[in-house]
Amino acid sequence: MTQKADENINILAFSRRRLLSQSNLSGESEEWPGDYRQATLALISGWTGIDFGQYRPDQVLKYLHTNAIQSAVEAFSTADPNRQWTVEALADWVGIGGFGPLLVGSAETVADELQSWVEETDVDGFNLAYAVTHETFRDVVELLIPELQTRGVFKQDYREGTLREKLFGAGPRLTAPHPGADYRRGVRNDVGAKETAA
Repeated sequence: MTQKADENINILAFSRRRLLSQSNLSGESEEWPGDYRQATLALISGWTGIDFGQYRPDQVLKYLHTNAIQSAVEAFSTADPNRQWTVEALADWVGIGGFGPLLVGSAETVADELQSWVEETDVDGFNLAYAVTHETFRDVVELLIPELQTRGVFKQDYREGTLREKLFGAGPRLTAPHPGADYRRGVRNDVGAKETAA
């Protein structure tokens, strides 16, 4: 049975998203600070082996050759073969922290966008990639999660049980014939007995 999108929203996994929240920006601007653009270019430079510092921001990138990761260069050069890729356009396309959509704005704005994706696509959740290691996680925990909880679309508490129980519903421990079941405390296994006897 398929669950309707509006019945239950679990922000859990499987759609890569990045977000830059209100605490990183002033206002609800779609722009992001120059420091992030420079960091993005440094990241792409590491992937491709190309020193983007030698180009002007509006300079078209043509005939790039590198001994680094060829697929990284191909990723942007083939993404839109008719596009004139400039340094600035490449930084905008890659965004903060890698390829994929970027959500920018207040907790309310980001929550609105996440909810619209769930309602329109019935996605089960999101895997959030960070822009800045600690700040992004702090913003998710302190700003986004409370907003989603206020809307009633994010859990308030964890369900009882181990992760194994939640994922597979077969109890908290491995059962035979899984090989790992023999390695629990208090469970005799032939491998250990043979090694001890030798």
